[in-house]
Amino acid sequence: MTWVHLRIGDSTHEIACRDGGEARLMQAAALIDERWNDARRAAGAGGANRAMLLAALMVADALIDERAKPPPETPEGVALDRLSQRLEALADALEKLPPVA
Repeated sequence: MTWVHLRIGDSTHEIACRDGGEARLMQAAALIDERWNDARRAAGAGGANRAMLLAALMVADALIDERAKPPPETPEGVALDRLSQRLEALADALEKLPPVA
């Protein structure tokens, strides 16, 4: 287990994480810190705990927005769509041919 010092707003927090997870934890803290000033203003006299909650909710809101976006198209999916369209066009063309006697 590793201890990481995170700075969010005016406070430093010492948090334990699994070995190798330091960078990920620091990225997570940075996302909250990015929203800290807005959260602090919104919290008003509610104090640091309320500001931390608001900052975390802002991050969660952004995550919900990202999850709602359609997944990016994969090259395989695009290729399959093109193949499907070509096969349908070929089937239509074959159906229009006169019957063979």
